[in-house]
Amino acid sequence: MTLNIHRIYFRYMKTMINIKADREIKEKAQMVAQELGLPLSTIINAYLRQFIRNKEVHFFIEGELKPSVKRRLDRLYKDVKEGKNLSPVLHSAKEMDDYLSSLEK
Repeated sequence: MTLNIHRIYFRYMKTMINIKADREIKEKAQMVAQELGLPLSTIINAYLRQFIRNKEVHFFIEGELKPSVKRRLDRLYKDVKEGKNLSPVLHSAKEMDDYLSSLEK
């Protein structure tokens, strides 16, 4: 019986990962995790599993846009509201080819 328990233990054995993180980020993450009733290690393990499964990394950047980007987006938004500078809805590759060809003339 001890032998079976020993094998099960090693199969699910955890390992340590040492990372450097800003102290403030770590403390805030621990607080949020605690509010959710989870250890921070559970959350990090979930992110690692998702990273392995999806092979993707997502970053969300907070803050203000550069003024030039904001002006460009504002112009684009205005064009969309006014129906300007938009291509028509295309339902086939032929329609797309015809539309793009018409722009070259």
